[in-house]
Amino acid sequence: MHAGNDDADALDQATKEFLAARPRLFGIAYRVLGSSAEAEDIVQEAWLRWHNTDRTHILEPAAFLTTVTARLAINLAQSARVRRESYVGPWLPEPVDTSADPHMGAERAEALELAVLFLMEKLNPVERAAYVLREAFDYPYHQIADILETSEANARQLVSRARKHLAAGRRKRVSPAEHRRLLEVFLAAAQTGELTVLEDLLAADVVSYTDGGGIRGASKIPVLGRLRVAKFLVALAPRFWPQADVQWVDANGRPSVLVSADGNAVALLCIDASAEGIDRIMWVMNPSKLLPYVASLNA
Repeated sequence: MHAGNDDADALDQATKEFLAARPRLFGIAYRVLGSSAEAEDIVQEAWLRWHNTDRTHILEPAAFLTTVTARLAINLAQSARVRRESYVGPWLPEPVDTSADPHMGAERAEALELAVLFLMEKLNPVERAAYVLREAFDYPYHQIADILETSEANARQLVSRARKHLAAGRRKRVSPAEHRRLLEVFLAAAQTGELTVLEDLLAADVVSYTDGGGIRGASKIPVLGRLRVAKFLVALAPRFWPQADVQWVDANGRPSVLVSADGNAVALLCIDASAEGIDRIMWVMNPSKLLPYVASLNA
């Protein structure tokens, strides 16, 4: 009789410990993978492993769960890399609604913005995990080394390499208020097709990425350079905007614009900006990434 009660108590305790760690586990997996659907799968798998483990000798449940989650995410990222090589058109991370939790389980919001996740895709999965654990979750290097089964010196090296790579791919960003102002002016100019205003807003080396996952009408190659991008937006204006409704939303810790037509979401527009102007324009149009985001807004 008592044994049954003890088992139930132990399971209750295990569930409590898992639920306490869950936001962080999701946050780690999402940043490593750039996909909330894949992150959910990883968290589910971590729960099954936790549930089926002999927990009597585990002194720090959160550390155990973090280790399992990070390793599972690295393994999945390695196979995702192969799948993404056959992806049609540019690949962008799957956006997440951060209005309720701006840091998504982390101590710091770093490594959450769409542009950073996009650049992190160029890192190998182990570098990515090391960077996420350090920059977003502030883990000490000795713990990162344990999680990644490497030396502390190598853990430092992994984080340093990741930082350098990301710094090389991205200028110092503007404040949240300036980011929103640039996006507001950009949206107005894009809707009306004002070439000179658009050129003034864009950095010389701006790139516009459309992630349509092969849907009709989505540009399959990035558009590069100030004049090309401005002309592309001017050509798009009369076809795209007249029937569109726009809604300001929060995606990955930044103001963004959800574009709908006839009540259906068609694009999430996000930008990345520096003192040079708008550096990246990111259009998430792939329904498999857009619809879960919209569902989370309405949840």
